[in-house]
Amino acid sequence: MPQKFDYIIIGSGLAGLQLALKLSQDPFFKDLHIAIIDPSTKKVNDKTWCFWEKGVGKWDEIITKSWNHGEFISTKANIELQLDPYSYKMLRSIDFYDFVKSTLKVKANFHYILDEIEEIDETNSIAIGKKKNYSATHFFDSRINSGYSEDSNCTKIFQHFKGLHIKTSSPVFDKSTFTMMDFRNKFPDSTSFTYVLPLSDKEALVEYTFFTPFLTEDSIYDKHLERYIRDILKIKEYEVIESEKGVIPMTDYAFHKESTLKTTKIGTAGSWVKGSTGYSFKHTEKKIAQLVQNIKSGKDPKHGLLNVRSRWYDAIFLDVLNRRNELGEHLFTEFYTKNTPQEIFKYLDEETNIAEELKIMFSLYHPEFVRSFFRKLF
Repeated sequence: MPQKFDYIIIGSGLAGLQLALKLSQDPFFKDLHIAIIDPSTKKVNDKTWCFWEKGVGKWDEIITKSWNHGEFISTKANIELQLDPYSYKMLRSIDFYDFVKSTLKVKANFHYILDEIEEIDETNSIAIGKKKNYSATHFFDSRINSGYSEDSNCTKIFQHFKGLHIKTSSPVFDKSTFTMMDFRNKFPDSTSFTYVLPLSDKEALVEYTFFTPFLTEDSIYDKHLERYIRDILKIKEYEVIESEKGVIPMTDYAFHKESTLKTTKIGTAGSWVKGSTGYSFKHTEKKIAQLVQNIKSGKDPKHGLLNVRSRWYDAIFLDVLNRRNELGEHLFTEFYTKNTPQEIFKYLDEETNIAEELKIMFSLYHPEFVRSFFRKLF
């Protein structure tokens, strides 16, 4: 017989754990039994999340570092980013995992199960695992189905990166300023840049990032990281404390259409990742707040979660990057030169009105956008 729950959350990554935490904090769900099922114990630091927000945030007690000042650097511009009233915040995944799991551990109605779900039998409301089967009235599923890789009509850009947490013997870094993008060390004919998060005057996360329709091998990341650290940061000797790698889909693929009456796709699988940037942390927080409110109001959990207009803007931008990937530096330079950080953050948070969005669009104008406009319109 399957083990019975009211809700099952499949996956204990960013979306799954944020959802579990939100449910655990709301008295509305205190009598419901909720399972989080994942084959991983989440005991290693496998990624770093960064996000911006105004003032005090709900994650402040576990963030690694925050900045009120940043910089954008290209071959044509060097722009100081004064973020106030926003802060740019860094959070290590292990600190997030530990915080959420320790919070849920004292909740008797939450159950963390080590298993891998292979499929959901919606007719019988059963999640079929490798070890056991589990039944529920509703499933929240963070697994990406095969439709994405098989769809040739959507635009597929990959944000892929390798980062090194390095430590030097003498002060090198300005710990008050992070580097959002530095294009001075580009891979040929691509949108590629270096991202620097200084943790102290002797430590920083230095990450080499691509926004490209192709992936690459380790040696390319290593070559550009070494060059940036040696030639631009002017560091001759350093110790690698930790490294991380990742691939984030930047796409207009409609992951969310794979949701059903009994299964709500969440996280990347729910189209929650911002297509044009790959940012997901605050988008996830907002969508989970709305999802929980939908449940409490008797609505479909996925009701109104996606901003159709913003998804279309992202689709146009991604189409340009897909066809003319070498334009990335120019487009991001225009973006940061002609808009304030406050305008940029508001736009990327999908909190702008049409007039504000048109201002952003005109600041990015390039003939390729017209072509992509009609490609995505029809």
